[in-house]
Amino acid sequence: QVQLVESGGGLVQAGGSLRLSCAASGRTFDNYNMAWFRQAPGKEREFVAAVRESGSGTIYADSVKGRFTISRDNAKNTVDLQMNSLVPDDTAVYYCAAASVWSYFTYASPAAYNYWGQGTQVTVSS
Repeated sequence: QVQLVESGGGLVQAGGSLRLSCAASGRTFDNYNMAWFRQAPGKEREFVAAVRESGSGTIYADSVKGRFTISRDNAKNTVDLQMNSLVPDDTAVYYCAAASVWSYFTYASPAAYNYWGQGTQVTVSS
């Protein structure tokens, strides 16, 4: 089992930056693949980025590639999402997720993840 708590959300102007953090607890954290999703009102939950359990591999949605960076520190049990050059379309609730099994076929699907945080609101004004 792993518990996830997000922090770092807030209100920022377009072009600004935010850094989201996900604090995880659980003795098997190192074995989990981690991801960030987001969900805007009236839209489906959208994949943002993922990092393998080793931290050596990362995947990004096309919409955030080049602007967002996902990283993990297994010693600290944290997963971060650095968000730069924010635009209004980035406005959403951002969720941290953990999966015990990695799949190249399902990594972008919310159903593939076993554990979720409660989310943190990110609002970008134009």
